[in-house]
Formats: sequence, structure tokens, C-alpha cells
Amino acid sequence: MALAEAPGSISGTGGLTRRARTLSLGAVPPPALILLGILSVQTGAGLAKNLFDRTSPDAVVLMRLATSAIVLTFVSRKVLRTVLRGASRRDLAIAAGFGLTLALMNFSIYQSFSRIPLGVAVTIEFLGPLAVAIAASRHFRDVVWALLAFGGVILLARGGGVDIVGIAFAVLAGVCWAAYILFSSATGKRFAGSSGLAVASVVGTMAMLPIGVHSGGSSLLSPELLVIGLGVGLLSSVIPYSLELDALRRMSTRVFGILMSLEPAVAALIGLVLLGEILSWRQWIAIGCVIVACVGATLGERTPPATPEA
Repeated sequence: MALAEAPGSISGTGGLTRRARTLSLGAVPPPALILLGILSVQTGAGLAKNLFDRTSPDAVVLMRLATSAIVLTFVSRKVLRTVLRGASRRDLAIAAGFGLTLALMNFSIYQSFSRIPLGVAVTIEFLGPLAVAIAASRHFRDVVWALLAFGGVILLARGGGVDIVGIAFAVLAGVCWAAYILFSSATGKRFAGSSGLAVASVVGTMAMLPIGVHSGGSSLLSPELLVIGLGVGLLSSVIPYSLELDALRRMSTRVFGILMSLEPAVAALIGLVLLGEILSWRQWIAIGCVIVACVGATLGERTPPATPEA
């Protein structure tokens, strides 16, 4: 993640050799990295939604997962050789379950994007990690946060003009996000580095391959769409994953969880700027309720739920 100036470069009239300088993410404050990661994810989502009039949501999911699988496999190629040789059937089964969850989560949220505003879909999806946080808590106050979040979703559902099927897909994506957290923990204990995520991404890509090809058809042969799909994969998966990984080395998980709670609001703003999705005051209040509930639940736990790589 560093850009280095080549040694031996000439500067000024003296022609003196300058020492190589390195710019790394270490110079960027961790909160800024998290916010950049959130912005990257939601920009990728907005870019993906713009493709839905040219190809199917399933085809976009396939391109996104394939990009993630290729990049992660390349990065983890050396570790993968060793890990796969020593992996048991149970290890591989857990990684495969992780991959299927990843595929279903992406499939569900993109189906939701195609029916309801970006900010609404992401807000409802956030109920998944919130439910995991509250379920792991022993504090009664988290019941209040759960009720607040539930009230926010009720406001979204009764806001008028919101597709019920889109809401259902967002709820399913939230359930998958909760399962992602559990599978992510189990996979991380069995696979070194990002090798488990690489295996899961490959499995998820293979699961989406027949669905994406069938629904996308000849559009998947368009060079322009493939390039944009690559951009969606990089913005939605590879870039934020790298930023979050670096930030978590230098910040507490509690602060990380609080910052991630801003994602529904960022999604709503991206939907407004990139897609022209104007939300009602009722929907903004609902999003605010879910954000407050997420922040409250995060403050009451030591380790906030993991964010989905894809």
C-alpha cells in the first residue's frame, strides 16, 4: 500500500541524489481510512445500481464477486498453497459455507437495490450486525436499542412508495450479514491471513456463476460493462477491505464500530448524489433511529460485529 519515489532521482540544479520517500496509509488517521472505506463501498453500490438498466443485478453480483476472488487469490496465493494442503474437510466446509453466505448476501442486497433506495436498503441490512451485537449482550439497555432500530424499520416500511419485496430482500441480506459474522470468525480461526476469505470468494463466485451468466447473457461480453464491473468490485470489496484492515491495526474496535454505524447515512447521501434518490423526512428519521441504535449497541460491547468484505 505504498508509493515510493525512485532512488537516484535528480532535483534542482545541484543534481543531488535524493533519498527515496515512501507514502503509506500509516500517515492517514484511522478514522479517515474508515470513512474512505465507507464512501468507497457505497460509491461502488451506487455505480452498481446504475448498471441495472443495462444488465441484471445478478450479473453485477457475479462481476463483483469475481473481482474480489481474483484479487484475494492472487494476494494470498503463497499462503493458500500451504493452507489448502493442511485443511481438513471441516475447515473447507466452513469456508464453503462462508462463501455461499457471501454470495447470498450480495444477491439479496443487489435485488433490494433494484427495488428500493440505496439508503433504505443499507439501513435495513444493518439490522443483521445489530442483532448479533444485541444477542451477545447481557445488558438490558440493549433492548432499548433493539426497539429503537425496529421502530426505524417500521417507519421505513410505512413510509409509502417502498416496495415490500425490496424490503424483504434487505432483511434477508441482514440475516446473511449476521451469518457472515459467525462464519467469518470460524473461518479466521482455521485459515491464515485472508486465505479463508479468498477461498470463500471463489466459492461464492462459482455459486453465482450460472445465475449471473443466465440472467446477464450477452451483456457479460461487453468490454465496457466488464470494466465498470471491475470498478464495482474494487470499490465495493478490495479497497474498503484494505483500508479497514489497516485502520483496525491502529484504532479500537469500539471506535471502528461507531464509525461503521454511519454507513446507512452515507448510503442515503450517495443515493441522492449519484442516483437522484430523494428520501422523505420520515425515512431520514428512520435512518437516524437505526444509526443511534447501532452506536448505542457498539458502545456497550468490546468487539463490534465485522463488516462484510463484499
